[in-house]
Amino acid sequence: MYAKNELMFPAYAIPHLRDARGPEWRKLVDRVAALPETHEEVLAFMLMMVRINGCMPCETDSYRAMRGCTACTLQTLRRFKDSDDDLVSLYHEALTDVQSYMSRAQLIPLRVSVVAENG
Repeated sequence: MYAKNELMFPAYAIPHLRDARGPEWRKLVDRVAALPETHEEVLAFMLMMVRINGCMPCETDSYRAMRGCTACTLQTLRRFKDSDDDLVSLYHEALTDVQSYMSRAQLIPLRVSVVAENG
């Protein structure tokens, strides 16, 4: 009944966006899609799409969510009135934000206790 959807724009959707716009966009998507999903450029692309798509208020039972993240994003990109250069500029803004955050973020040690289950 429901399409695959996430809480925010997922990295697995990036390659599906390749042909949604022109050559500058394709070049950006190709570069980012080739990187591991934890790379700062992928995180920046995801942040840019969260901002453009308006992912934060999306509810899992909304029409947008039921269609899935990829379909929602493709529709957003079709409706985006500005140029591909403007999209690339938004990506660079997001990259600057990610790099700024990463440079000041303190790593928080994760303590996990593993409990063996009997059974």
